[in-house]
Amino acid sequence: MTAELVTDAPFTQVCALTELPSVSGDDATTGRFTGVIDPTWTIGPKVHGGTMVAASAAAATRWLTGSDPALAEMAPIAASSDFLGAPDPGEVEYAVRITKKGRQICLAHTDLLQNGRTLVRTSFTFGHLDDGEPRWAGPDTDMPAEPTPDALIYTPDSPMGKVVHVGQAAHVALDPSWAEFLGGGTGDPRLRLWIRPLGGDEPDPRVRAAFAMMAADMSPPVPMNLGHFGWSPTVQMTTYLRRVPAPGWLRVIATSREVGGRMFDEDQLVIDSTGAVVAQSRQLALIPAAR
Repeated sequence: MTAELVTDAPFTQVCALTELPSVSGDDATTGRFTGVIDPTWTIGPKVHGGTMVAASAAAATRWLTGSDPALAEMAPIAASSDFLGAPDPGEVEYAVRITKKGRQICLAHTDLLQNGRTLVRTSFTFGHLDDGEPRWAGPDTDMPAEPTPDALIYTPDSPMGKVVHVGQAAHVALDPSWAEFLGGGTGDPRLRLWIRPLGGDEPDPRVRAAFAMMAADMSPPVPMNLGHFGWSPTVQMTTYLRRVPAPGWLRVIATSREVGGRMFDEDQLVIDSTGAVVAQSRQLALIPAAR
């Protein structure tokens, strides 16, 4: 582990943006921002996918809500992301275009650029978050609200922590009861983990919501339980933000409907300390190449 990776970079830094001069086009004005993604928010040498989605959402939110005070309560309730390349940690740029404004729904597109190249392209749907009790909810999960004593903690020296550097800015713990690969065995393609900011809960509800969006891509690839290890490039990911999470640990439950010969799907459900659904994601990813 190199020294520069051992940082104390709170998630607020991911959402901290500097506005650049906007660019006027034929159909819309493009908002432009710069930001810095610390090396902590990486998987291996590259920036973590969920972090890029959350950072892009922060840029889109800044541009949309700044354009009209009436839209100040809007939040990015859905994000559809295409990954064109893998950014390095460091300075990135965001270009945001608003394509629809309405009282209930707004639409925006954000490009994440580095060195002049668009590397992530995300379409956002903005709306109003749920803030009350659900009219119906599925069965309660049997996953404890906090890490169990036998949970695998992502410390800098642990096998997972050496790859998932997010564990240096957040408390991350893997549930061993669903992770058969830890003991060299195999099992169903499913995994569970807990995550919480290292310095405690963010006071800003927008940052807490962005953290939940990031957490919706926090699980290791579920084919690991089938003996498939290595980088699993995400082809496309859709993320939903349902509500601002309550203080406390977030639970992430990852499952798959099918693991094919070339690709697999992975759903991740994020539940807060009260048992409420706060975020969800679904992605299509490639099976790691055989070694």
